[in-house]
Amino acid sequence: MAASRDGAMARATQCFDGGRFLDELRRLVAVPTESQMPDSLPALTRYCAETMPALMQGMGFDPVVLDNPRDGRGPVFVATRIEDPALPTVLVYGHGDVVRGLANKWTGGLDPWQVTVQGDKWYGRGTVDNKGQHLIAIEALRAVMAERGGRLGFNAKVLVETGEEQGSPGLRELLRAEKERLASDVFIGLDGPRQTTFMPEMKLGARGGVAFDLIVHLRDHAHHSGHWGGVLADPGFVLAHALSTIVTRQGRILVEGWTPREIPAAVKRAIAGIVFEDIPGLPEPDAGWGEPGLTKAEKIFGWTSVIVLAALTGHPDAPTNAVQGEARARLQVRHTADVRGADIVPALRRHLDAHGFQAVQLEPVLERDMFGASRTDPDDPWVGMVAESMTRTAGRAPNIIPNSSGSNPSDMFQEELGIPVIWIPNSYAGCNQHGPDEHALAPLLREGLGLMAGIWWDIGEGLAPRRR
Repeated sequence: MAASRDGAMARATQCFDGGRFLDELRRLVAVPTESQMPDSLPALTRYCAETMPALMQGMGFDPVVLDNPRDGRGPVFVATRIEDPALPTVLVYGHGDVVRGLANKWTGGLDPWQVTVQGDKWYGRGTVDNKGQHLIAIEALRAVMAERGGRLGFNAKVLVETGEEQGSPGLRELLRAEKERLASDVFIGLDGPRQTTFMPEMKLGARGGVAFDLIVHLRDHAHHSGHWGGVLADPGFVLAHALSTIVTRQGRILVEGWTPREIPAAVKRAIAGIVFEDIPGLPEPDAGWGEPGLTKAEKIFGWTSVIVLAALTGHPDAPTNAVQGEARARLQVRHTADVRGADIVPALRRHLDAHGFQAVQLEPVLERDMFGASRTDPDDPWVGMVAESMTRTAGRAPNIIPNSSGSNPSDMFQEELGIPVIWIPNSYAGCNQHGPDEHALAPLLREGLGLMAGIWWDIGEGLAPRRR
């Protein structure tokens, strides 16, 4: 019987139906790769040096473990299969690290390091973020190779890093050092939730994130409120007035340079086609909050947002009758590729000075690496090819998200390797990633296997854009 696209997709879904996918996922989840923990390096190294090579054994890939350029940070696993240098090369991305397990907070004694199946929900740390998702990509590659008699029809490089949950420290330096080894035509990664459970999705980058502290330090000590109230300036009120110049009462950003001059036309078209799903338990947008005239989708995917992560003056746990000496607030700005992250803090400095708040200090937050903003052009030929493949498989066009509302390392791959970046998420908004009870939805895992097998098949059929 001749090899076919349908045959490759059937092999991929049989991996799920026959239990292989669950077995493999259990082996991946069992490795406690908590990159946020100080003693995580042995587990991260084991994932790259033992778990991933075992998973890909027999697939004809040449594996290597690359040390992180930053001391104490987790390594990167890379597996390469070159069938013909003239064929297109796909860089497949995943991350093997997870957030803290939080074992004592899971419902009913669920174990974060063991996959527990309860109906359509598969519980376990990493089931969606990100072990279950890069497992989809790999098993779909395996299915296409089996259907084509041992060939993919294109070249593939699988990269699994172990620091994404910490901002991918060292990854940019590694990409620069290994540019030749990782040279590819397109980046395809599987990560994150999608907007709906009923239609496929593509994301083309990410909003950047910049965090910083505003500090009003007026004196070293607090002083009796009866004796000094109304005489000494209150840093809490000074800070509150400074914050009030940043956004209006309706949440519109007032800092010049923080928002795009406009949303690019191709981005605006893509945003206009986004379909959302109402997920029980999630909040509704507050009417009238944010930039006037923008839709919900434009505010999330095409504009800048700023929030107060925390604010403090005095001792909230035990208030004292005293005029405090200091107040501080931590803010976070999320911005699109139309605004430079490096300009955020200087723009705020100019803004505060112009409003008479020279006494308000600004300190960037450097406790973890922050991702930069990035976006692949929605009109890029690779975007069109992958969207057509997903449409053919699913029977409907995918949501095309110009950039994720969250963060990911897209900018590093775009800037260092010069390739378009495409994300294909296979989770949903209610998956509890980063919290207790993280879980995958079995139907989305199964659907993802079919979608990815279709994409891999179509690339191997010569439907990919011409080599860059």
